[in-house]
Amino acid sequence: MRTPRRNTASPTTVVGYCRVSTDEQGDSGLGLAAQRAAIQAECDRRGWTLAEVHEDVLSGKTLNRPGVAAALAAVDSGVASTLIVAKLDRLSRSLLDFAGLMRQAKASGWNLVALDLGIDLSTPAGEFMANVMASAAQWERRIIGQRTRDALAVKRGQGQRLGRPSTIAPSVAARILDAHRSGAGWSAIARELNEDGTPTARGGDRWYPSTVRAIVLSQEVVA
Repeated sequence: MRTPRRNTASPTTVVGYCRVSTDEQGDSGLGLAAQRAAIQAECDRRGWTLAEVHEDVLSGKTLNRPGVAAALAAVDSGVASTLIVAKLDRLSRSLLDFAGLMRQAKASGWNLVALDLGIDLSTPAGEFMANVMASAAQWERRIIGQRTRDALAVKRGQGQRLGRPSTIAPSVAARILDAHRSGAGWSAIARELNEDGTPTARGGDRWYPSTVRAIVLSQEVVA
């Protein structure tokens, strides 16, 4: 896994992200136009240049969305130095995914701003709020892992055979786990695997953040 490239964009150049699900499009408080307006107003207030705004009309259950991928590519490639959203749940509804995004931002040197919760990794107060949420995500991950281990122990005690044998190469699983532990986010790991042409567990040629996350969780449960 190569070392993340440090962001070299102007600190005043930002990229926005907006999302609605199909049943939210008619809600003026959640609509794309309202989110874009909030982002533009904050950029005007701070003197920022809004280079791009990427959008999705999809569920926010995972980060596997075209608009998210485009926004992350913009900050990862140096098009912009900051990713800004009007509401954090428009970007991620999962604390675990948010914690991964925060690690990715810190590792690559770009900023993450969520207007509704006052998250701004460039300020002490904003970073404190982000760290509180990351701690909550860590707690959530451990609780999920413990519940999974407890459930598996019960099934094993009942003599049940659990799941299908894993077909992912041990070296690939180890690579994913090492990248995660070093701070890489789900999206960043998936992009690296796609760029390298690494086949998936079923022989496919496309990795997704949700797949990477599932592998990490399964490896940590086994450990």
